[in-house]
Order: sequence, then structure tokens, then C-alpha cells
Amino acid sequence: MKIEELAEDFLRDYRINEKASIDDAEARWRLHIEQFFGSLRASQVTSDLLNRFVDRRQEEDAANSTINRELAALKRMFNLGHAATPPKVFFIPHFPSLAETNIRQGFLEDAQYEKLLESCLEIWFQALVEAGCTYGWRIGELLKLKADQIDLENWVIRLHPGTTKNKDGREVTMTQTVHDLFELCVEGKAPEDYLFTRPNGKRVRCFRDAWDKARTAAGVPGLLFHDLRRTAARNFRRAGIAEGVIMKIGGWRTRSVFERYAIVSQNDVEDALQKLEQRRTLSKQKASTMRSQSVNDKPKLILVSSRGA
Repeated sequence: MKIEELAEDFLRDYRINEKASIDDAEARWRLHIEQFFGSLRASQVTSDLLNRFVDRRQEEDAANSTINRELAALKRMFNLGHAATPPKVFFIPHFPSLAETNIRQGFLEDAQYEKLLESCLEIWFQALVEAGCTYGWRIGELLKLKADQIDLENWVIRLHPGTTKNKDGREVTMTQTVHDLFELCVEGKAPEDYLFTRPNGKRVRCFRDAWDKARTAAGVPGLLFHDLRRTAARNFRRAGIAEGVIMKIGGWRTRSVFERYAIVSQNDVEDALQKLEQRRTLSKQKASTMRSQSVNDKPKLILVSSRGA
């Protein structure tokens, strides 16, 4: 049994179970796993070979988290093969697990956000970025939106169950800006039409060129669209929104995953320290004022001469 045959079963499993991350799974197989393992038999895959794969991917500057996802995909192929009747795989090698730094990096400040939009005036792009930065939704969730999910009259956006990464449905209220942009995107479309389409009517599937142009103009060439998710969570926190509500809006199922976004920027730290310093200064001033008042209010001793007594 060759690895490429196991990969067919693996991708079929994604398709029949309608997993939202099938595009990622296909990309991992096609771009990296297939090149290294595709022509090999399952029996040829050893721990030593897996370690050599790790070495190659690290030489290619792949992050440990990326390598772990690729190894997980390959391990899933072996597990499916082992569970088949009759078994297609009789032995599953030990798969390495690399240490990961799960803290997300990258924020979009307000001034950068304005520059990001100014660099690309197409309505679909502005609406996509505005929604991403407002709600913190994943790019796949946004690009799958259809016109019938946008209730302009009631100012509501609905993500249907099964269309999100965790399969949960969501419903949120539109801000004024999102409402105005989505209204332009929905105009003239049938209920089943995709929300984000180009001027020629084609569905937006990839917008790499527009994104590269925009982030370069904004002065954040390394910014990922996924960083908007982190930015949205930080903005909600700054506004004093309860974490449970933020998680519901953005689709974080567990607090541990939510916390991996480390939603505190350097500006937030500086602001906190400034407030601390202001509080200390105010406290010192108040203490000084109270001491002055205490001295002024202290009864004065009056000496009375004994002469003439």
C-alpha cells in the first residue's frame, strides 16, 4: 500500500464528513507530504524517515506548528488505513511531536487599518476586511457567506451550523459600517449567491494580490488576514466585553484556545502602566493635601500671660 493511496482515503474522509478545513488538508498533502512520501509504501515509513522529513521542513523555515499539522495529517492516513477492513496498514510508526509557540502575533492598529482600506477601494475587499476586523471571523467563514445569510432589515448576520470550523452556528448584529458595506455587496443578488464577488460577478476565493498591496501600503507587510481575528478580540477586550461573549462572537469554543491569542498588545501594556503611574501620582497628591489640611486644622496653643492675674 502506497502513501498516495492512503492519502486518497484521507481526503475522502474530509469530503464525506464535510470538514471545513479540507482545503488546508489538500494543500498540506499536495505541497509537502506528497513530495516527500507520496511514492513510498507505508511499510517504508519509519521514525528515522519521519525525523528526516522534520529536518527538511525546518530547513525550509517551516514553523513547528506547521510541521506538526503535516505530521498529524500523515498519521491520520495511517490510522484510517489501520482501521480499514481488511487493514491496509499493519504497523503505525512513532510520529514526533515538536514544541510549539502557540502565541499569535500581529495586530492592526487604527491608523494602519485606515491605510489598509485606502489602498484597495473595491467594495468586496473593504467589506471583507471590515467584517474580519469587527467580528474576528476566519477567512473561510467569511468567504462562504451567501446573500440569504445577511438580514439587512433586522441588521443580523447568520453563520449556519456546519459552515464554521467548529460546526457551531452564530448570529451577530451588524454595526453601521458593516451594514452599509454588506448592503452594497448584497445588491442585485439572489439568495444563494455568494456575498463577496468581484465586479465581474465571480466569487472571491483568493485575494492574495489585493491583500499584499494593502498590507504593504499600511506599513505592515507581514500582516496575516488571521491577525484581524486577534485584533478583533483585543478590541472587544478593550471595550470591556465579557470573555464569554467575545468567544461566542468569534467562535472560540474553549478558553484555552482563546488565550493562545494573547490579546494584549504593547500599546495596551504602555496604557496600563501610564494609568498606574497616573493613579500613583494622584494618590501622592491626595496624601500631600491631607497632610497639609491636617497641619492647618491643628489647634494652636495660646499662651496667656500671668501678669495681672
